[in-house]
Amino acid sequence: MSNSGLVNYTNISPNKTSPRNATIDTITIHCMAGDCSVETCGAIFEKPSRNASSNYGVGSDGRIGMYVEEKDRSWCSSSASNDHRAITIEVANDGDASTGWHIGEKAMDSLVKLCADICVRNGMNNLIWKADRTLVGKADKQNMTLHRWFSDTDCPGDYIVSQMSQIASRVNNIIKSPHAVAALSSSSVSTYNYIDANVTSAQELVDVSKIHPYLATISE
Repeated sequence: MSNSGLVNYTNISPNKTSPRNATIDTITIHCMAGDCSVETCGAIFEKPSRNASSNYGVGSDGRIGMYVEEKDRSWCSSSASNDHRAITIEVANDGDASTGWHIGEKAMDSLVKLCADICVRNGMNNLIWKADRTLVGKADKQNMTLHRWFSDTDCPGDYIVSQMSQIASRVNNIIKSPHAVAALSSSSVSTYNYIDANVTSAQELVDVSKIHPYLATISE
């Protein structure tokens, strides 16, 4: 099982279950409920006391972070069964709750490319969105899920929910194009280890007490 070659920054969280106990067949997109960089998101998830993580994060600048390898289950969606089969992605917001936790163009473009890369590497031939909670666990009928289906939360925000069909369509256009898939596979990226950043604690990057409480939640 591989990880995305689109990653720009890596900070592996201790908050995970290793290995996952199911085949990857689902993608769950989350919102950070704040405009966090991939480094800040990693700093939050590096704290064991947070009891939360995601597989990937996308910043408003379009950079992608990895916090839990795909072979492992993240603690993200308030559902162990979902997270064992899903790749979870936190996305930074350039708007607040009044905008439905809007995300910017660069973040959206990177999110679409990351989802396409995940699908290609894990044998998901298309991304399916039906907006139907009753289809959870039926990946042949719908393989995108929402955090709000498993917990009393607004995540991923109304804006992302409104864009789910468009995200699926854009991802499927990439999957169906050999040239687009080849471009994903040949992407040249730089990966950074958080430990090498000369930052000794998450507190130096962000006051984690001010981060919105539904930035990932765990359910054992």
